[in-house]
Amino acid sequence: MNDSLWFLISAAGAAAIALMTFVWLLARRIDNAGVVDVAWSLGFAVVAVIYYLLGEGDATRKLLLCSMVTVWSLRLGGYLWLRVAKHHPEEDGRYAALRDQYPRHTWLMFFGFFQLQALLLVILSVPFAIVASNPGAVLGIWEWAGAGLWLVAMIGEAVADYQLHSFRSRAGNKGKTCQVGLWRFSRHPNYFFEWLVWVAYFVFALGSSGGWVSIYAPAMMLFFLFKVTGIPATEAQALKSRGSEYREYQRTTSAFIPWFPKK
Repeated sequence: MNDSLWFLISAAGAAAIALMTFVWLLARRIDNAGVVDVAWSLGFAVVAVIYYLLGEGDATRKLLLCSMVTVWSLRLGGYLWLRVAKHHPEEDGRYAALRDQYPRHTWLMFFGFFQLQALLLVILSVPFAIVASNPGAVLGIWEWAGAGLWLVAMIGEAVADYQLHSFRSRAGNKGKTCQVGLWRFSRHPNYFFEWLVWVAYFVFALGSSGGWVSIYAPAMMLFFLFKVTGIPATEAQALKSRGSEYREYQRTTSAFIPWFPKK
């Protein structure tokens, strides 16, 4: 990496650490660690703006990517904020479980966890820094392909979220599994399209020198979704609350990539 790229990443890192420290203080005050999900999502808009303002690359390319990241970040952050606010003061089950694991040093543990989110935010944003450092004045096929894929992914994720919200808002569906719309073809269409957003960022970055290294970003997101905080935690909770109905849903419906259900 050249000095300009290191400077961009360092600036983003300082902003991410400051943001997560503030959010940790807020979480302590309201006694709800779930706000870290909101801050993590919105943090990408913060670093995208930093890259746009400080990057030495072409202004049009920077503006296009900054707009893509900011729109995605605000939509996801806003959606998560509404979810956290709706259930407050009840905390997300993942954070309640962490409290049980560290009863004596709960908030010290959460401080470390929040700063880990800051580190992940910066690591995943490196592709944006690479793009912001590209001086080329012409947008190529990779940038346009990435922007097109991003649009498809954004629409898909928004539709999946709306369909799930609409299903859950009906009183007769309480305790049932959503199997309408995109949810008929995938148990987690929102996660699939979220991952596709990161694939789009990778494709966009291929138009810049060294952009190929960005492949790690969608790979990391896929790992998190399948092995860490995504599908395993969501499905464990669904099996606990919906039992046999959800097991049948697992048997017939693709876990991730939308596909025709089994009979």
